[in-house]
Amino acid sequence: MDNIKIYIQENKDRIINELIELLKIPSVSADPVYSQDVIDTSEHIKESLEKAGCDFVEICETEGYPIVYGEKIIDPKLPTILVYGHYDVQPADPIELWTSPPFEPEIKITDTHPEGAIFARGACDDKGQMYMHVKAFEYMIKNDCLPCNVKFMIEGEEEVGSVNLKTFVENNTKKLQNDVILISDTGMISNQQPSITTGLRGLSYVEVEVTGPNRDLHSGLYGGAVANPINILAKMIASLHDENNHITIPGFYDKVQELSTEERAEMAKAPFDIEKYKKALDLNDVYGEAGYTTNERNSIRPTLDVNGIWGGYIGEGAKTVIASKAFAKISMRLVPNQDWEEITELFSKHFTAIAPAGVTVKVKPHHGGQGYVTPIDSIGYKAANMAYTETFGIPAIPVRSGGSIPIVALFEKELKSKTILMGFGLDSDSIHSPNEHFGIFNYLKGIETIPLFYKYFVELSR
Repeated sequence: MDNIKIYIQENKDRIINELIELLKIPSVSADPVYSQDVIDTSEHIKESLEKAGCDFVEICETEGYPIVYGEKIIDPKLPTILVYGHYDVQPADPIELWTSPPFEPEIKITDTHPEGAIFARGACDDKGQMYMHVKAFEYMIKNDCLPCNVKFMIEGEEEVGSVNLKTFVENNTKKLQNDVILISDTGMISNQQPSITTGLRGLSYVEVEVTGPNRDLHSGLYGGAVANPINILAKMIASLHDENNHITIPGFYDKVQELSTEERAEMAKAPFDIEKYKKALDLNDVYGEAGYTTNERNSIRPTLDVNGIWGGYIGEGAKTVIASKAFAKISMRLVPNQDWEEITELFSKHFTAIAPAGVTVKVKPHHGGQGYVTPIDSIGYKAANMAYTETFGIPAIPVRSGGSIPIVALFEKELKSKTILMGFGLDSDSIHSPNEHFGIFNYLKGIETIPLFYKYFVELSR
């Protein structure tokens, strides 16, 4: 693997252009308008794996979007690495906030990315990071240095909750058998300081509906005499946090694991500049649960946030109306030991109970998943750290992420193997937001680093 930098440099333009072509396909799994594009993307991934050197690739149909499975088995006695990624992307809305069309990728120079970054929906989450593994595999095949077996499982429903992946994994445990699972769907501290995500928060996602009168009403004739669902929904949501931003749902914190003072001190060693953080977000101050730092609030503490709220008239001009219904989408990020289904039930009971007379409430669970923690004394973690240390010249720092990848806990339950999260994105890459991008440096550095994980994992497994 000594020539990997040369290989990347000689093939740089092709490697970048291949990703750009992939990013042009609007594989938005949440919107049925793009269903054919999502399917087309699965075909694209299948062809990419075949060209890279997989001996066997298939598109596995599900009740939703297909899963692309590929493998290269060089010796059943050698370790097997299972690579997971997803080819679907978030909706691009609001389109008007993009500085360039979300599915017409452009390379732009930024302060963070002086070598350029690819601006497009899915650039970092997760097409760019997933495709690093395809190109790293291609390098190892072409240079005859693949040290172990590899399997790929690339799905098309991660952004809508991986609703069919559970069934696929349960039905294919033998096919997916592995020694370690490798995922790049997270980030790192900076381009100068790599990090390895060792913890993920779980997720409970619900939609609520508050109904008052049986139709929209004139606000002059009925205002003050009937319950206004929008007013009431706003009050109910506001009551879900107390003055210390502590979540008020009974039983919500019962199983929350409190980290020791020593563990919190280790986390605090990660470089973090609160002023730069505020400046990057145009904030005059941070906000959150009392008694915890910003990095703790967004990683080791559970949260509850409204992701969308609507009802009534929102068009141009005025319409004096009391809406019949009001709606909100709410996500709760959970920490290890909190069961997402239990939390969903606690939320449903509480939210229904606090509804005043004059309205009815419905809570519709959408999806969720468990949190996850991977030990830093595992072979997989050690191999990843050795790989980062070699390519960055500095050891990686273990961090816990505020994000959720619900299927990681599922993998451990069904496949009995640990997951290593080797992310190369940055917090500033605007995933799920307008102007999502992925640095050229990060993309190529991932391709350079991943083969070294294979090398060291095999060496440490002997």
